[in-house]
Amino acid sequence: MLFVTAAVTHLLTAPVRKFAIAIGVVPEVRARDVHREPTPRLGGMAMFGGLLAGLLVASHLPQLEEIFTQSSTPRALLSGATLICLLGVLDDKWGVDALVKLGGQVFAAGVMVFQGLTIPWLPVPGTDGIYLSDWQSTLLTVGLVVVSINAVNFVDGLDGLAAGTMGIAATAFFLYAYRLWYGYGIEAAASTTLVSAILAGMCLGFLIHNSHPARIFMGDSGSMLLGLLIAGCAVSVTGDVDPSLLNQSVDGTSGSAAMVPVYIPLLLPLSVIALPVADLVLAVVRRTWNGMSPFAADKGHLHHRLLQLGHSHRRAVLLMYFWSALFSFGIVAYSARGAKSWMLYGIAAVCALGLFLLLQPRYEARLTRRLFPRNRFPRRLFARRREGRVIATGNTPADAPRTSETAGHRSG
Repeated sequence: MLFVTAAVTHLLTAPVRKFAIAIGVVPEVRARDVHREPTPRLGGMAMFGGLLAGLLVASHLPQLEEIFTQSSTPRALLSGATLICLLGVLDDKWGVDALVKLGGQVFAAGVMVFQGLTIPWLPVPGTDGIYLSDWQSTLLTVGLVVVSINAVNFVDGLDGLAAGTMGIAATAFFLYAYRLWYGYGIEAAASTTLVSAILAGMCLGFLIHNSHPARIFMGDSGSMLLGLLIAGCAVSVTGDVDPSLLNQSVDGTSGSAAMVPVYIPLLLPLSVIALPVADLVLAVVRRTWNGMSPFAADKGHLHHRLLQLGHSHRRAVLLMYFWSALFSFGIVAYSARGAKSWMLYGIAAVCALGLFLLLQPRYEARLTRRLFPRNRFPRRLFARRREGRVIATGNTPADAPRTSETAGHRSG
C-alpha cells in the first residue's frame, strides 16, 4: 500500500500543480515566508488522491479486505479526510477565517467520532486502563484531532518539513502497529497498520515535489489532512486495541525483548507529534504574550529559529527530521526492547550529537570572527587565474590596493 499510494501521489502532483496555477492558487510571497518566488499550493489534493487509491486497492486485497468489513476506522477516516481536505482547498483558494476553520476541524473530528473512531480508555501503567464515559471519550478524541491538525499546520513552514516529519511519524506508527498485528496476533491493530502505511506513502510521493526548492506546497489542504490522519492513527491504535488483550499478550510472551508496555499506545502518539505540538504551544504562548491573536501568523516557529541560528534551509529541515525520528523510533525501540541500559546510553549519545549539530552554526560564527576579524579579511574572497589575470569575486575591502589588472577588470 505504501508504494501504491506513493506512486499515485507522485503522479497526481504535477497535474495538480498545473491546475493550481490555472485557477490562480499562487499566493504572493509574504513577509514571514521563507521562499522567494510565488509557489502554487493545493498539494493536498494529490495526497488525497493517493489516499483514495491506497484504500481502494487495499479493499480488494484478500489479506486486507477484512479490515473494511470488521472495522469502521477506514470509513471514518475517509469521511473526516474528505471534509478536512475540502476545507483546506477553500482556504488555499479564497482564505477562510480562523474561527470558521476551527469549526470545520471540530466538525470533521465529530464526524469521525460519530462513526465509532474514539478513545474509549486511557492506558495507565499497572492497570488494565481507565475507561471513559461517552462525553469524555468524545471530548478527548475531538481535542486530539484538532490539536494534531493545527500542530502539523503550524510546522509546515519549510520545503519538505511537514511531509518529512509526518512520514517519519507514520513509519513509526506502522512499525509499532505491525508488531502488534503480526507479532502478537492482535487483529484490532490491522486498521492502524494500513492507515499508517498509506500515510507514509502519501508523504513519500509528495516529498519528491516538495523538497527544497519546492515546486508546489501542500497548503492547508495537505497539512490539515496529514494532521487528521496521524491523529486517526493515534486514536485507532489506542481505542481499538483492548487493554486486557494487550496485557495477556505481553504476559504470555517470554523475554524482555518482546515486552510491550501497556502505556506505549498513548506514549507513542504523543512522541511522534511532540515537535509539532511543542511548536503549537510555544506559538500560542508567544502570540498571547505579545498581545496578538493565537491564530495570527508570525515568524517565530521552531524552523524559523533554526534559520536564525545560521542553519541553511536544508540543514534546518534535516535537523527537524533528526529530532522527529529520535522521538518516534526511540519510543518504538523502547516498546520492543524495554529499558535496556545500552539503549538508554545510545539515546543519550544521539541526543548529544543532535545538540552539537543544533549549535554548530554558532561555533562556526565565533571561530570565523576570531580567525578573520572584521575589516581585515573579506568573507567571500576567492581568486582564480584566467588568461594571466587575477579575477576576484565576493566582497573586496575598501582599503585594499587596486592593481591595474583588478581595476581594469572591475571597470570593464
